[in-house]
Amino acid sequence: MDLDWSSYAGKRRHLPWFLLSTLLLAENGVRIFMHGAGGHTEGRIYTHNVLKYLDLQCATNIEESLLQIEEKNFSYLSLEHFCPKLYEMINLRPLMGLRSPVHTLVRLLNPLNATHAIQGIFHPSYRQVHQKAALLLNHPSMAVLKGEGGETERNPDMDCLVQSVKNDELIEEQWPALFARRHVKSDNLDPQKLAQLWQGKINDEFAEATIIGTTAIALKLISRADTQQQAHELATQYWLNRRIITA
Repeated sequence: MDLDWSSYAGKRRHLPWFLLSTLLLAENGVRIFMHGAGGHTEGRIYTHNVLKYLDLQCATNIEESLLQIEEKNFSYLSLEHFCPKLYEMINLRPLMGLRSPVHTLVRLLNPLNATHAIQGIFHPSYRQVHQKAALLLNHPSMAVLKGEGGETERNPDMDCLVQSVKNDELIEEQWPALFARRHVKSDNLDPQKLAQLWQGKINDEFAEATIIGTTAIALKLISRADTQQQAHELATQYWLNRRIITA
């Protein structure tokens, strides 16, 4: 597996545009295993609820995930199906009223032992916790960022600090904002827009910059690009040359 991608936060202010980043990477030969859990926080859009709009099915076990990855270079598997006890624990959030250490733990799992891992957090103070935990776990290549809504998604309206581990070295890298002014969030979080944007039926500069920007960070992590500029140019090329799908 090339890239372990955790998805546990859910989105509240914007659609999960990062899913189109994973499709871009998968389309270009990056084998991605995504794991997550949904429903533990009210009012959020979770990955397993929107994959159907992209004509993707959630896997129900590890074996099915491996088959999906062989076919499409991508698979999503809920924590419920490979570690049910942790799934029970993460769903205690409504009862406890706040996140617990399990929310950090599940992001660090890397169940299929991927060569690289990328994680998103919401509170900046947790970024270094994830980075140093990856070092203690001897992970050869891992990156963590303060993602939009806590997911692994770069907000193009803001500077993005990526803290990573590469061959036992702790690294910090600042990715600059892609716009001078912030965008107003949409009032209509319709998941169908994910497929519509991919198909070129709608235009959304914030969404496209989110997808390209998130893809660029992943490309640099997996060493397909040496610099931020190269990563951004390659991600842009992927987006412009994407294969249009019908969802």
